[in-house]
Amino acid sequence: MNDVEGLVQVLEPIGSTGHTGVAVEEPGTTGGDVLDLRLLLEDSGEEVPDWQERALCAQTDPEAFFPEKGGSTREAKRICSGCEVRAECLEYALAQDERFGIWGGLSERERRRLRRAAV
Repeated sequence: MNDVEGLVQVLEPIGSTGHTGVAVEEPGTTGGDVLDLRLLLEDSGEEVPDWQERALCAQTDPEAFFPEKGGSTREAKRICSGCEVRAECLEYALAQDERFGIWGGLSERERRRLRRAAV
């Protein structure tokens, strides 16, 4: 087990869905400029992780996962709490050092705290 897997070991996937993809805001763009993570990965030549095929966030408003500074994260975290790929999503965010948005039910600040606690 790698370090990232150990950090997310306590999270258990909840629920079940057949949603596809996951939309994210590209860093450095304005609030309305949203890209599909699958397209970013395909353009970079990286394989799209299969957990994204089942992510609940794919069929919801991506802006909920990238709120303005000081904005509410409640809706995104509610969606994540029922997602079967929550652990995989968080593992991905930790491995990729994602600095923006809600991933696996945690904000960037919460992910930083998780990393510090694991050290």
